[in-house]
Amino acid sequence: MRRRSLLALAPGTALAQAPAVDLALVLAVDASGSIDADEFRLQREGYAEALTHPSVLAAIQGKAQGAIAVAMVEWGAPAAAVTVVGWHRVSDAASAQALAAAVLAAERSPQSWNAIGDALAHCTALLLAAPFRATERVIDLSGDGPDMRSRIEAAAARDAAVAADIQINALAVATAGQVTRFGEPLAETYRREVIGGPGAFVVSAEDRRDIARALRAKLVREIA
Repeated sequence: MRRRSLLALAPGTALAQAPAVDLALVLAVDASGSIDADEFRLQREGYAEALTHPSVLAAIQGKAQGAIAVAMVEWGAPAAAVTVVGWHRVSDAASAQALAAAVLAAERSPQSWNAIGDALAHCTALLLAAPFRATERVIDLSGDGPDMRSRIEAAAARDAAVAADIQINALAVATAGQVTRFGEPLAETYRREVIGGPGAFVVSAEDRRDIARALRAKLVREIA
């Protein structure tokens, strides 16, 4: 089932004159205290590699508008999610490289414990204010642990996003055999508490060295 298109806007509105894209995507990246400097660097490099990969560019160019819009948010501490890379329109290798450069250059935000619900609320607001006419809107959340200290529970924030026609997918970064405090693999916790919307899914990465592969496959699936 396809989500309602956001392209049918009343003529004369400001957004009706905005650039059209096939997808508005927020990458919500874990920057919590569990990630040391080397892991953080690997994570950033993995995102930059995935965003410029030929398979991702081919998926973008194969859509009706041939363009997507991407922003990056870092999250961790309660009510402290921050947009570290503003909206970039990506349609070709040059614009993808510009986005990747911005991802690598952005300063790391100060974060602490996992507040996934608050992160989802921030990303929802960012998407609703995006300066694009998007056929699809997606939050792509990655993390290495469950929600712990959100002021807004993850499931409640998820439900609010879905009610606004936003899909949430997740990338679970966990080592083999790791279980959450719920006694289940992290991917299962994300399936239960985080993802939402028609066709929502979770992809797993074994560690941060595996992020580029997992994210690349995830982006192709989301775009295509």
